[in-house]
Amino acid sequence: MEKYDYLIVGAGLFGAVFAHEAKRVGKHCLVIDKRNHRGGNIYCEDIEGIHVHKYGAHIFHTDNKEVWDYVNSFVEFNRYTNSPLAYFDGKLYNLPFNMNTFYQLWGVKTPAEAKAKIEEQRKEFDHITTPANLEEQALKLCGKDIYHRLIKGYTEKQWGRSAKELPAFIIKRIPFRFIYDNNYFNDSYQGIPKGGYNALIDALLEGTEVRLNTNYFSNRNELDALADNILFTGCIDQFFDYQCGHLEYRSLRFEHKQLETEDFQGNAVVNYTEREVPYTRIIEHKHFEFGTQPTTVITYEYSDDFAPGKEPYYPINDKRNTEMMSQYKKLASERKDVLFGGRLAQYAYADMDDTVAAALALCKKTFK
Repeated sequence: MEKYDYLIVGAGLFGAVFAHEAKRVGKHCLVIDKRNHRGGNIYCEDIEGIHVHKYGAHIFHTDNKEVWDYVNSFVEFNRYTNSPLAYFDGKLYNLPFNMNTFYQLWGVKTPAEAKAKIEEQRKEFDHITTPANLEEQALKLCGKDIYHRLIKGYTEKQWGRSAKELPAFIIKRIPFRFIYDNNYFNDSYQGIPKGGYNALIDALLEGTEVRLNTNYFSNRNELDALADNILFTGCIDQFFDYQCGHLEYRSLRFEHKQLETEDFQGNAVVNYTEREVPYTRIIEHKHFEFGTQPTTVITYEYSDDFAPGKEPYYPINDKRNTEMMSQYKKLASERKDVLFGGRLAQYAYADMDDTVAAALALCKKTFK
């Protein structure tokens, strides 16, 4: 029986970066994944030459030059800039909240006019001294127009409950930009890998053995015996057989449609902020790579309750789950033969650049 230095559970971005760095220092690794493809949630499906983001829009953005140089050493990135739109009551608004948005809302043309209008809207809620919920917090921060048109419905769909039932701390601040700039991210570097994310994952995993359709928990003892050490990137509560309880998540579901039209919405991402519209956004994938195909593929994205069998996406970092996670961290610290990494094992939402940085930091610490 072949013996490996590391069994890497999960062929997503964290596992792939770790596998590449381990191979670079002479470690023999086996990567497994329960899905039938590599790449985890950044996997792209090729449909008529369009790289479809199977698990929702993924835009790489970072201020970390080391991370940017690292990913660009494997694949060239294009110049895509994330500039989503919001659709409410038949009208479109630019995101993030900037001078274009304020002009669309109120017809104001200068930063001074926009600031005065926001202050006027906020003043109505000066009586709220200690916001009791997300709705009160948001109204105090931005006033009724921005809240009701662009925040309330979208947030309620994301969380599956009324904004009045959500804690105020979810919205600590609302960023306003008093310039005409629709670039969603402030980061210095941004783009999409030319050829899609599969090109990045394939380059990272080149020369490393990968077994797909392999569920770690179905063959745990047999797989554990294959390696001296484990990198685990799945759900940490499942690894420890839920002995401290089940961590809670929000999930997503997607409906992909291929349309015989050249361009459906003219933008990669349009958010639907009305509560009555069941989906949170429509993604048109060809725009991530400036596609000119005669057809297009769109995805309706829905926020969803999490249940066994569904993919866990967003941790619910309330008091109960935070306390539970601290217990799992203690259990993890006692397993010297197992490393835990990635959003599910850390029970934390992470952008892709943070994922790469965390994987590189773990490698540096492990292979020093």
